[in-house]
Amino acid sequence: MKAFNNRYGVWQDGNAVELLINGEDFFTKVFECIRAAQQEVLIETFIIFEDRVGEGLQQAVIEAANRGVRVVITVDDYGTSDLSTAFVQAMITAGVQIQLFDPRPKFMGMRTNLFRRLHRKVVVIDGELAFMGGINYSVDHMADTGITAKQDYAVLVRGPIVADIYRSTLQMLGPVLRTSFTPLNVVTRRAGSARMLFAERDNDRHTTDIEEQYLQAMRNANQRITIANAYFFPSYRFLRELRNAARRGVKVTLILQGQPDMPFVRVCSRLTYTWLLREGVVIHEYKQRALHGKVALIDQEWSTVGSSNLDPLSLALNLEANLFIRDRALNQQLHEHLQELAATQSKQASLKGLAKGQWWRAPMIFLSFHFLRHFPAIAGLFPVHGPRLKPLRPPEVMPGAETLTRELSADQERLS
Repeated sequence: MKAFNNRYGVWQDGNAVELLINGEDFFTKVFECIRAAQQEVLIETFIIFEDRVGEGLQQAVIEAANRGVRVVITVDDYGTSDLSTAFVQAMITAGVQIQLFDPRPKFMGMRTNLFRRLHRKVVVIDGELAFMGGINYSVDHMADTGITAKQDYAVLVRGPIVADIYRSTLQMLGPVLRTSFTPLNVVTRRAGSARMLFAERDNDRHTTDIEEQYLQAMRNANQRITIANAYFFPSYRFLRELRNAARRGVKVTLILQGQPDMPFVRVCSRLTYTWLLREGVVIHEYKQRALHGKVALIDQEWSTVGSSNLDPLSLALNLEANLFIRDRALNQQLHEHLQELAATQSKQASLKGLAKGQWWRAPMIFLSFHFLRHFPAIAGLFPVHGPRLKPLRPPEVMPGAETLTRELSADQERLS
């Protein structure tokens, strides 16, 4: 396979971008584009569930593979762990290649791959268009699921930026692809007026790339910073930049979870509230459903959409991918949408409300800030390993088996 230079971080001009809100927008568009694919579909995701959304993805990739399209799906072994044999075999039989990221044996029935997960959500089709965001292939991202529904975002992009996304995806797949694998000639012609930068976080060369883009933009902010993020417990230096921006008169607004899918996440986030509120930061807790988004905008032009939360897992352990976009139209669209969420579907946090009955908050805030100061060093204590992929073969299981039998291919290699 052709070697690629694993260097990104360059702003690319001439791109087009379309904002996709929730599963209703995202699944309709991504399945439509997969069905129209002519040469190749590359998919990376944390979760595929065997529900109507997962089945929709399955049928779309099977149809594409049956037309001779090369389809490669990479899933995280922790996030996607319970697919049935029949579900997976139908795709493999059609010619879909499926890779597991960091497969680990269970210990006493429990999954052991708790850290350094593949959390990216990327689709590249025909080397011409790409999807990026925070949406998994799960019915939870559909509004009609009621209280379990999640609020989330993705973008569809075209133009020169697709080459950077494609290069990163192939770098991820690396040696597990057959040596005869020939990368496509990526379409790099101008598609619009948006400037974009692709940034990833890994455990090798790009350990802080996404966070650094946030920090640089916040330092340069003059008017507004709006962040809507599911899991907010960022680094100390991130919090410090928010404080500094608020002190110099920038309007800083956070939209965070008010109906969390994991209650302890809200507890962690709230430990930062008092400190931020005292500096003039406005915090809204979104109440309509679980907030799963990872988006932000700064001033009138800068936006980001991607997979990275603002918590220790995403900023120091997981594999993540974000797009940073300079486009006034997208910024304004996202700004209006987030304003609506804050005004009509959220509750504003106040210092008075936080103080009631929580005597333990002051010592916990003290401990939390020291934890965030030192977390980069703490992260180094967690198990370190290269991003190992395991290709799935057609499973050989007894009739009636309900779980997937996974075989490691003879040419399994570690990616550096």
